[in-house]
Amino acid sequence: MIRVLVLLGAIGIGILLVACDPQARGFALPPGDIQRGQNTFVELRCNSCHSVKGSVERLRDDGHSQIYVQLGGEVTRVKTYGDLVTSIINPSHKLARGPDPRHVGPDGESKMPRYNEVMTVQQLIDLTAFLSSTYSVWTSEYATIPH
Repeated sequence: MIRVLVLLGAIGIGILLVACDPQARGFALPPGDIQRGQNTFVELRCNSCHSVKGSVERLRDDGHSQIYVQLGGEVTRVKTYGDLVTSIINPSHKLARGPDPRHVGPDGESKMPRYNEVMTVQQLIDLTAFLSSTYSVWTSEYATIPH
């Protein structure tokens, strides 16, 4: 009986420790190369529709002038690896701008092309590292509690 209680206690402590580990709760890719990610962003012409605050300007030379989404900068919540990867490989999953006809096709899907059959896993890792490096979390002075 004591062995069973010790075993159950050890399992419970293990579960609590895993729950406290941020890597265990979220999705994490291996470390990527930020510069290669920025190069991938430009090579795949993501800047046809996107700019990245403080880093990559939007192209003005093709037929996507009606679509413009700025990435990077200050946000009010953390953009996780999972958020960014999902936005890249399944852009219709969560349309942040809602049903804006400039960003959504007649079928209700995002106009963003799917790069799943074009992009390598390493490019995805590097692109995610680049994009995650461009965001910072804005916190209101009212949200902080003085000590």
